[in-house]
Amino acid sequence: MKRLLTSLITVAALAGLSGCATRWVVDSDVQSFSKIAAVPAGATFRFERLPSQQSGAAMESQAQLEAMAQPALERAGLRRDDATPSYSAQVGARVSAELSPWADPWLQAGPWGPRYGGWALGYGRVPYGGFGYGWYGPGFPPAANPWYEREVSIVLRALPSNEVVYETRARNDGPYTSSPAILTVMFEAALHGFPNPPQGARRVDLEILPRQP
Repeated sequence: MKRLLTSLITVAALAGLSGCATRWVVDSDVQSFSKIAAVPAGATFRFERLPSQQSGAAMESQAQLEAMAQPALERAGLRRDDATPSYSAQVGARVSAELSPWADPWLQAGPWGPRYGGWALGYGRVPYGGFGYGWYGPGFPPAANPWYEREVSIVLRALPSNEVVYETRARNDGPYTSSPAILTVMFEAALHGFPNPPQGARRVDLEILPRQP
């Protein structure tokens, strides 16, 4: 779902006026499924990795992703304990870039008419930095900036049975390039209401605080 243009204009204008990072809201579309009635006192977890995530660059990227998800899991009442876990947590994320829904296709035109070279990005390849491509008029990012679609997921399994007891996903789209900050907040949104989330899809709005200079 594409976000309202007026929201982008407001945030961009505030950023232009302040000359520094500003607060903004990450609006995530969340859907969760739970078999947990209540979190037991002292509940613990460990991270679970696929075989492909246990070596090399994939292991490093997964470790970074887990570091983003861990604060949300702890706020949900789970404490990390790799030795004696009550649950295993498998986390994932997807980031892709496409043409902004408000881009002027003729700004990207080649000799045969409008075109845009869209591309898919794996986690860790999106640059950090918020609005970062310069300005297209006062308070507006360039219309041809990439538009990022993001999704995070968490699957909790009870141990030692390995039964899936909680599954949740959060999706967001927007022009911001600051994937680490946004994914961290999206993990928090994905666990909003844990362990008894509302049924069906819902919107969870969470604010990102400005970075200190």
